[in-house]
Parts: sequence; structure tokens; C-alpha cells
Amino acid sequence: MEKYVYIALFAPLAASLFAALFSLGKKSVFVGIVNSSLICFSAISSLILLFNGERLHVTLGEWISAGDFSVPFGFVVDEVSVVMMATVGIVSTLVHVYSIYYMGHDKGFNRYFSYLSAFVFSMFVLVMSDNFLGLFIGWEGVGLCSWMLIGFWYHKDSASWAANEAFIINRIADLGMLIGIFVIYWQIGSLQYSTVFALASSLDNMTIIIIGILLFIGAMGKSAQFPLHTWLADAMEGPTPVSALIHAATMVTAGVYLVIRANPLFSLIPSVGFFIASLGAFVAIFAALMALVNNDLKRIIAYSTLSQLGYMFVAAGLGAYWIALFHLMTHAFFKSLLFLGAGNVMHAMHDELNIKKMGGMYKAMKYTAILMIIASVALAGIWPFAGFFSKDKILEVALNEHSYILFTALWIGAGLTAFYSFRLICLVFFGEKKYEKLHIHPHEASFLAIASMIPLGILAIVSGGLFEHEFDKFVTSLLPHYKFALEHFLVIMMISATSAIALFGIGFAIYIYIINGGFSKELEKNFFYKLLFNQYYIPKFYADYVARPFERLAEFSWKRIDEKIIDATVDMIANMMKYGGEKIRGMQSGNLSAMLRWMVFGLALLLTAAIFYGA
Repeated sequence: MEKYVYIALFAPLAASLFAALFSLGKKSVFVGIVNSSLICFSAISSLILLFNGERLHVTLGEWISAGDFSVPFGFVVDEVSVVMMATVGIVSTLVHVYSIYYMGHDKGFNRYFSYLSAFVFSMFVLVMSDNFLGLFIGWEGVGLCSWMLIGFWYHKDSASWAANEAFIINRIADLGMLIGIFVIYWQIGSLQYSTVFALASSLDNMTIIIIGILLFIGAMGKSAQFPLHTWLADAMEGPTPVSALIHAATMVTAGVYLVIRANPLFSLIPSVGFFIASLGAFVAIFAALMALVNNDLKRIIAYSTLSQLGYMFVAAGLGAYWIALFHLMTHAFFKSLLFLGAGNVMHAMHDELNIKKMGGMYKAMKYTAILMIIASVALAGIWPFAGFFSKDKILEVALNEHSYILFTALWIGAGLTAFYSFRLICLVFFGEKKYEKLHIHPHEASFLAIASMIPLGILAIVSGGLFEHEFDKFVTSLLPHYKFALEHFLVIMMISATSAIALFGIGFAIYIYIINGGFSKELEKNFFYKLLFNQYYIPKFYADYVARPFERLAEFSWKRIDEKIIDATVDMIANMMKYGGEKIRGMQSGNLSAMLRWMVFGLALLLTAAIFYGA
């Protein structure tokens, strides 16, 4: 089975290098086909490893060896990593296939596939590494590739700005994670998961708390948790298939994966775990409220991702690690489906993103509409779709832990999720055909695009109920088994209440946007509406009170310190040397008598110095 480990890991790297060879040439569909095939090989290998169920640990060789410090090129396939491998493999394969259609007319077609495959390779390194340093290399790899993909259309200032924002915010968070890794080695003397987790309980509580907080700071940046969240929505500047991959199954879920993988550490510090859960519940509401009023097709789905990441952190923070992983998996399928559907709509609308300029597109894009409705129902958590089984399980965990405030926040979030999901569906596919005013004639996407979305649609329906019990049994052989102590009656009441608020959210959206024709224009003048529409003015706060002061400090340092002091000092020394050189250049005249006089003068100086020091 070891060969499948190598295929799963290195096929995406081979795909990236293959596309890179053609990146300076003319775009070729052949590049897309080869890359998609290699990513498919990786996905199939991951699925073979998943169904085989055998734990594998391979070491390719020594990586870093300095004194007692030793880190190998080691990779592990266990119940957690193989679930991530399979999820990433399936979604990335379908995104690659879809990209052949979506990027078909872009002159950077070959370069795009090189970046996209490198992104998948970095994610595989992240989830398969058997040590924290290897994880960090993959962590930085997805950060670099996301920068290249978000800023893919670098000629657009907005794309370059968004790429830089994502990169810088993640670097800030990654510093915390890197310090946490240093502390782990300092206290334990190893970065291997097996050694660290075995010896974690021997550390004092404060040290474990420090390590947990520092690692979670890294997770906050990668998974865009408040206050390091602003980059996620702005990252929509990249091509839509990139959004489907980054915001569904890979980069943004890496933070959740880190907490799940390091569960032996976080299980020892329940206070930090409760903080993680509390922040997750806050973000679930925080992001859902922004999605309520946003009119950008992709940003609404991005805020939804941010909200669902909050749900995952609630489960992980409360110790239900397998449930967090379960929701991560199901969410990857229906969220990537939503993004790909958004890509179809964008193509049909000539890249228009304002959902208030759409409407009535159901007949023209029936297949896209049906698939996006399936994804939205799954996101809303309606039985028997996938979201019902994974998201409701998180609410059940909150209730089981007697965390009633967290439960209430998640319950309200479920209603908001249903409402904004179907607000999008109603404004895009039903009602008045507002796109006619723009002289646009929408059309269905190609067969290739729809074919790549159908498997995600099927998984959005069946991956919850069909896999739940087997998933629980499989991953809890490595992760802690979460014990529920709720009475059956309370579980039924909780499920009923959650389903009721989700159905109410859907019904209310249909009533407002189809029957009633939308809210009054007066609503947009409301302070609360403006607050949400402007993202709580947090980006403005960062711009005015973080970015601009830093810019002024940088300008002061440049003009007053660098130019006036550092450069001036260096220039002064250089000028003195130049002046001195010009003055003593006459010594080298070539005149014999002059040279003899200088020799006598020098000899006299040496004798004087010898007499002086000798005395």
C-alpha cells in the first residue's frame, strides 16, 4: 500500500511541474487534461488508502539533522489524515476538471493549472506530515499558492491587493504558530507528533496553555477567525474555482485540521478549548449577519464559509473532534458545489456579481439552479441532506455540554444560514429578470462544468446520513470518542427546533424575495443595515488605525532615519575615503626621489613608534 502514499502525495507535484513547463507557451487544453488526470490519480490513491483502513508511516529520508535536533521527511496515513486526503482529493479533482471549462479562454491557462496543482500538493504535505515542522512547510505552501491564485489576475489592482492582504494577515498569525512550534521543541525536544503527544501530559499546565494558544493563533489566521477574518471575503478576487478549492476543502479548513490533529494537547486545556468554542460561536453569528445584506454573489458564499468554520471550531473546542472533522468533510462538498455554481452564473452574467442585477435565471440555467438549490438545502441543514447530520450534531454537542449560550448562538445561526442561502437563490434564479436591462442573455454552462458538479451534488445529499456511523466508528479509533448523555426526548426536541428555524429561514426568504418583491429601500438607511453592509467597519478600522499609521511610520523611517541618518552616515564615510584617497594619490607619482623621501619619512615614523612603545 506504500506506493499509493507516494502517488497521493507526489501526483499533484508532478502535475504542477508539468503545467509549469508549458506556462510560457500557448494555452493548451492538453495541460488541463493531464493535470486533472494526475490529481484524479491522487484522489483514487487516497480513496484506496481510506477503504484499506491500514495505518502507514513512511520516511523518505533525513531532512534536518543538527545536534540533537532531527526532523525526517516523514508522512503518516491514519484515520484523520486519510479522511482529509480523500476529501481534498475528490474536491480538487472536480475543481480541476471544472477549471478546464472556466479558464478555457484565459491566456494564463497553463500557469493557472501549475499554481492550482501546487496548492493541492502543499495541502497534502500539510495533512500527511508526521511532525509539526512538516505541517508548517505545507502550511506556508498553501499560503504561498493562495497568494499566487488570489492575485492570479495581477494586472488588476484589486486582485493584487487582496492577495497581499491574505498573505500578510496569514504571516502575522503564522508567527504565533511558529513560536508555538519552538516552544514545543524547547520543552519536549522533538517535533514528531507521536513523541509530542505522548509527553504532553508531563508538561506543566501553563506551558500547555501557552502552546495551545500559540498554535490556535495560527489556526485563527488560516481559518479566518475574528479578528483575522477580513482577507477571506476579499480573496474572492481570484478565479471562482480557486474559491471553491481554498474556501471549501483546503486552506481555510487547515486551522480546524490543526486543532483536530493536536487534540491530545487541546484535550489537556479545556479552558482554551472553551475559548475556541466561544469564538467559533461568535464567528458563526458574526459572519452570517454580514451575509444577510451583502449583494456580491461570491462574498455571500465566502461569509457562509466563515460562519461554518465557526461551527467546526465549536465542536473541536468542546472536545467533539470527530464531529468537527465530519462537518469539515460534508461542508467541503456542498460549499464547493455552491462556488462552482456561482462560477456558472458569473460566466452567464459576463462576470457580473451583484445578485440584485440578476433574477429569473432558472429557465436559462436549470441544471445550475437545481445543483445550487441542493447545496443550499444541505447548507441550511434540512433532512436528509448532509448538513443536517453534521451541523445538527454540533448543536447537540453544545447542548450536551450545557453550553446554552453557545447552543442558542448556533441555533440562531442555523436560521440565518437558511435565510441568506435562499435569499441568494431567490434573487438569482427567480423573480424579475433584471439582467435584461443590462442586455445580457444568460445560458447554461457547458456539459463539462455540469458533469464536474454532479458528483458534488450527490455527495451533498448522501455524505451525511450514509457515512455518519461508519465515519464515527472509523475516526474514533484515533480521535477521542465523544460521549453523549442527552435524553432521547431532548435530542428530538433539539432536532425539531433546529429544523424548524431552518425551514422558517427558507420560507421567510421565499416570502420576502419572491412573493413580496424584497424589503423596502428604507431598510438600507437603517444603522444596523449599514453596520453589516460595511462589515462592522472593521476593514475601515484596520485601514485607518493599523495600515495608515504603519505606512506613516514606514515613511518616517525611510525619509528621516534611512535617508537622513543611515544613508547619510554611509555616504559620509564613503566621501571621506574618497577625499582622503584623492589627497594621498600624489604619493604614487612614480618619481624616484619623491618615493625615497616618503620611505625615509615612513622609516622615521616606525622608529619613533618603536622608541615610544619600547619606553
